[in-house]
Amino acid sequence: MQNLGIIGYGWLGNHIAERLSDRYNIFATTTTLSKAQDLSAKGYHTTLVSFPDELDANMKAWEVAKDLDAIIISVPFSGLRGAQIPMNDKRQNLLNFLGDYKGQLFLMSSTGVYPQTEKEFTEDDTPAENVESESFILEQFPQTNILRLAGLMGGERLLKNYNISDLHLLVNHIHYADICSVVEKMLEQQSQSKVYNIVAPIHPNKEEVINAQKDLPYSGERTTVGRTISPQKLISELNFEFKYQDPLYFHL
Repeated sequence: MQNLGIIGYGWLGNHIAERLSDRYNIFATTTTLSKAQDLSAKGYHTTLVSFPDELDANMKAWEVAKDLDAIIISVPFSGLRGAQIPMNDKRQNLLNFLGDYKGQLFLMSSTGVYPQTEKEFTEDDTPAENVESESFILEQFPQTNILRLAGLMGGERLLKNYNISDLHLLVNHIHYADICSVVEKMLEQQSQSKVYNIVAPIHPNKEEVINAQKDLPYSGERTTVGRTISPQKLISELNFEFKYQDPLYFHL
């Protein structure tokens, strides 16, 4: 079996680990002892570590990194919706933790890096080298794959469970199962230095999604104008097929 590291084992990391644990030994980091114990009970190898906003002079390279075939970084290094806020020390803590890692690397980013403008965005509209929360890792680890995730949905994460405004706006959502499939395929293909938007290709508005999840009819018209993120590069380069193409059916 190969070895997979997950830095920042949260909701998404859990889904990825569950998908891949039959083929990969899972090495995970977490910030709390109780969670480390829970992960150890699952048979995962755990390391207690956090990445504070201030530079940690005692931050050492992850001892197991040299034995890992791939590492997935699922720690936020940007503000809400990709806002650029000072995180230089936090980012340096991560770089120090990675040491001189040479293997396959993934950084979970966000479609929040794109402006709030009514148009369809592709990866070329905002190159990674122009995004502070992405470029910092490419300078030291140019092999990093940048996955720009849309709004994380699926399972208990449904739009109807949140206090939502601007119901007319189109959604850019992604089901966790499709994120897992993308990672799985990129691991198999040994992808390097890729930047992909990970977003379902269909964009209903918020009210449509909420009504569908509440099993209510929707009498409005589907607008075709709004801010949308295109997954076409992912579809073309990886020959990727979404299991959940339309957020209207994420709850089924």
